[in-house]
Amino acid sequence: MNIIQNVAVVSTGTVAIRPEHVARPSTPMLWWLATSRRWTAPRPINVYVIEHEKGLVLFDTGQDRASVTDPDYFPGGLNGHFYRRLARFTIGPEDTLTTQLARIGYDIADVTAVVVSHLHQDHIGGLSELTHARILVGRAELDAARRRSAELNGYLEKHIFLPGLRWEPLADELDLFGDGAITLLPTPGHTPGSLSALIRRAGRRPLLLVGDLTYDVTLLEQGIIPGVGDRAGLLASTRHVAELAAQHPGLVVLAAHDPGAQRLLAEADRP
Repeated sequence: MNIIQNVAVVSTGTVAIRPEHVARPSTPMLWWLATSRRWTAPRPINVYVIEHEKGLVLFDTGQDRASVTDPDYFPGGLNGHFYRRLARFTIGPEDTLTTQLARIGYDIADVTAVVVSHLHQDHIGGLSELTHARILVGRAELDAARRRSAELNGYLEKHIFLPGLRWEPLADELDLFGDGAITLLPTPGHTPGSLSALIRRAGRRPLLLVGDLTYDVTLLEQGIIPGVGDRAGLLASTRHVAELAAQHPGLVVLAAHDPGAQRLLAEADRP
């Protein structure tokens, strides 16, 4: 029996980032962030949609359109300057999470669980529409989002801790439905509480959703880590992914901003 009926990907707009963000340079982040003059081509802001026999699950919730329409969405001052230096977003009226789900035949009201890879703002944009669902997130991630330095580290508290959200903090692995189909795994490095999700499907290749552990799976395979996050943690989680690939032949790794993710998922769906 196929417990996972379908896995799909939608995108809530696009983001351009610095090349140094994608592949870690030798210079410190604050240096390249302050001096880089280059941007990547627009990259997707992916949300993965997993149709399980026990409910509809999202992995991440994308970017809020308000981030490009509300002048007060981002902080001001020096912190706001760094946010503007880090990323450029393009999000149209049709790029909301609700609209993108409807485009592929799903109603956001039917989402039963949301796995948030981490709490940076391009992964939490749909949370305000998901107060009816379980919200699973790393315990260390919630702790990081409450620290005094949270805003400088990419956490916008006013967009995270919304009224009515049903947080379920995780400190370890979790078999989401107790059937081995969706296993949540700590993969810290990009942030302290980053999560990945291993998806096992009958008759299809296994999938590993990794959030921002990488921005390009070809770089991940080469052991090249991104420029944002803790180096030792990123390297350790990259090794963990390699171990998972050895344990699960044919494993397909899908990242939040990899332009090749949609193609990789389509190829993984072929019998």
